[in-house]
Amino acid sequence: MSTPRALTTRQRAVYEMIRGLIIDRGYGPTVREIAHHFDIGSPNGVMCHLRALERKGLITREAKRSRAIELVDAAARGRYAMQMAGVVAAGPTSLAFEQDERIDLGQILYRDDRFVLRVSGDSMIDAHILDGDYVIIEPAQKARPGQMVVAQTPEGEATLKYWHPEENRIRLQPANRQMKPIYVKSAKVIGIAVAVVRGEL
Repeated sequence: MSTPRALTTRQRAVYEMIRGLIIDRGYGPTVREIAHHFDIGSPNGVMCHLRALERKGLITREAKRSRAIELVDAAARGRYAMQMAGVVAAGPTSLAFEQDERIDLGQILYRDDRFVLRVSGDSMIDAHILDGDYVIIEPAQKARPGQMVVAQTPEGEATLKYWHPEENRIRLQPANRQMKPIYVKSAKVIGIAVAVVRGEL
């Protein structure tokens, strides 16, 4: 998030400190921490900056709480935003890790290395995964038989399927009774599906 041009240099620095601490440790600084960091002689000096940031719509504060500074913009918090890596077919496709879009799914699903893929197709509908849903992927190089994975073939195609190693081949099993399995000589596990989020976020 870019801060408004109306901020003074010091206000901008205070805001960036608050934002950085909320992202790194999950909660904002106290007035004393801000005063110490910027060598401000009195709490009133810090309060002037905080009131200015409130007026400009960047932070909120709760009375009677020492660590009550919060960011107004959810995108600025950034703490629980996972990488939006592209679209995964319930059918072959490719991954696109260069995308900058991030999807905020909250603390419960968040892990630093997890990423999000949007489902395209209906090969997983019997697993209640529909076209346009989002799947949360835990990066992994191996999977147990029967786990739902994003698998990549030697041709570079990636697909969301159940993983079933068999003798001399791998069966990528859809969750759609009207579709046949995909059989490949080899495939690479990109990650394991750990959660599904319905529809648009």
